[in-house]
Amino acid sequence: MATSDSREVVIEATPQEILDVVADIDATPSWSPQYQSAEVMDTYEDGRPRRVKMTIKAAGITDTQVIEYTWAENKVSWTLIRATQLKKQDASYTLTPDGDKTRVKFDITIDLAVPLPGFILKRAMKGGTETATDGLRKQVLKVKKGG
Repeated sequence: MATSDSREVVIEATPQEILDVVADIDATPSWSPQYQSAEVMDTYEDGRPRRVKMTIKAAGITDTQVIEYTWAENKVSWTLIRATQLKKQDASYTLTPDGDKTRVKFDITIDLAVPLPGFILKRAMKGGTETATDGLRKQVLKVKKGG
């Protein structure tokens, strides 16, 4: 059964600055604790990641996944191509400029291949959405400061 979650955060940056941080796949494990490793397998002509292989650890389960990104001016989304513990994963960041800030909405839907108690799944999803928003915000601000 598929499970969905979403969360919003305001980041003091432009959509382009935020998308640049999302596109820096090599740095993702440094700000997202669920990521054990991440590597770009293929890129689009503009250099943005297309296919990425990553190892994720959440709720005591380690999974190796291949995902494919789709980039737009104010949005990035990704879809699961292959995994061992998930049947499906669709996620996205939708960016809405607001003056010198950007409202970022993160949406995710997953369908596990293995059964997991509801409370554990809910806690893992909450941790993932918090990292995807608050963790992203911290990383964007760190990059803007040149850190």
